Order: sequence, then C-alpha cells, then structure tokens
Amino acid sequence: MRPGLQIPCYQVDAFTRTRFAGNPAAVCLLDRWLPDPLLQLIAAENALPETAFLVPQGDDYNLRWFTPEVEVDLCGHATLAAAFVLLTRVHPQRRDVQFISHAGLLRVSRDRDELTLDFPARPAVPAEPPPGLLAALGCAQPREVLRARDWLVVLADAAAVRALQPDFPALLALPDVLAVCVTAPGDDGVDFVSRYFTPAQGIPEDPVTGSAHCTLTPYWVHRLGRNELQARQLSRRSGELRCTLAGERVFIAGHAVLTRTGHLLLDEL
Repeated sequence: MRPGLQIPCYQVDAFTRTRFAGNPAAVCLLDRWLPDPLLQLIAAENALPETAFLVPQGDDYNLRWFTPEVEVDLCGHATLAAAFVLLTRVHPQRRDVQFISHAGLLRVSRDRDELTLDFPARPAVPAEPPPGLLAALGCAQPREVLRARDWLVVLADAAAVRALQPDFPALLALPDVLAVCVTAPGDDGVDFVSRYFTPAQGIPEDPVTGSAHCTLTPYWVHRLGRNELQARQLSRRSGELRCTLAGERVFIAGHAVLTRTGHLLLDEL
C-alpha cells in the first residue's frame, strides 16, 4: 500500500552549535491536526525527547509538543527546533515567528545564528520536599528545595550536580512529582548549572531543558543580582543557554543544528 500522506519532518539538535550534542527534537510540519492518538504514536516512533507538531494559522503557527509517552504543556528545546526549521528552511526571509500554544503566545526571534525564546517566567517558592524525593535523587542535604511546576533542588556546587546518580524507578513511583530540576552555582565560565529528571514523562534525564530555565532564571537572577546569565545543563550531551529575566518573561537564547531531513509516511486517513 502506498502512503497517502507525506509529512515534512526534521531532526534538530537544540541549545548547541555541535551535532549530536544539545537536545534532539523532531519537527513535523502539518497542514491540519491529526488525531491525538496518532500524534502520540508518531512521537513514540521518533523516540526523541520531544516531537513538535506545527499547523499554520495565518502568519503564526499552532504548536504542540509530545514526548514518547505524553503531551506536555511547554517545551523549550522543541520550540527552538521548530523556530530554527521555520526561520532557516521555510521562511528564511523572516526574523521572528510566533507560536500559539497551551502556554500562550510564544515568540522566537533570530539574530544571525542565535535564536531567542520569549517564554513565561515560572518562579519557584520554598516547599517541603515530598517523602522519598531526596533519597531518590541521592542528595540528602540540599541547600534549598523549591517548587514551581517542577521541583527545584539547589545543591552546593556544580560537582555535586555532576555526581548525582538518581534512582529513576524510585522517582517514577513518587506521587505528585512530574519533574525535578537540580541546580547549583556554575563553574568553567557559566553562572549556574542544572540537570533535569522527568521519568514520569518518559524521559529519565532530559539533555537540555528550555522550560526549566523559566524557573531557573528568576531564581538565579535574584540570587546573583545580575539580569543576564550564562547557563549549562550537565547531561551527557550537554547544552548552553543565555538567560535574561524581563519582568514576567524569560528570554532564553541558544543555537541549533540540523541533523536530518525527510518525510514521515502515513496511510491516508
């Protein structure tokens, strides 16, 4: 049987200048929404941390994000990847694009090869960690524990963040723990570092998490007293982000690299 639909699909490494680093995302360009179960199957087939699905609406684009397991309410690296595809492949004459999403209107602008996300700030507040959280992370004595959408655990230094070896089955078993971000003051030329764990979304450790910096940026801006900060996520792939707080918005800048182009083949619906 010949496929009835051929959907342009790209793979992009986000928050890096180097292929096979940063956080990989698939970007699928649709002309209309497919059924949600099919979108989830496509994301599972892609087997990447996120798949971004785009549908045009005038000059803007509707945007949704799926991990291999669930749809999420906000994703930074897949938004960066989607904007990279649109602004370098589909509309290379444009310098910005606006997305309509579950998180509201999200704008991404391009200055040469750097892309900047305009995202909502999600400040965290001090909170008592749920039983078992710190044990599952393997950090018995954090400096602080806070919560926004995700739990935020602050450690003493970057070495402690690097050394973490979480018990992912234990994290997955915890109720009311969607994701945990662990952070500390930076070293090697960056202001702060982090790692991000979300087994509940099918991603034990996310390589580079733009949405986490909606919470990390307000925290570190207020702690360090400077409004523009350089960040590094310490996953095995690693990634670099430049973060700025502007009132209730966070500007998260980074680079992206195209690694694959092609078409997703589907039977006619």
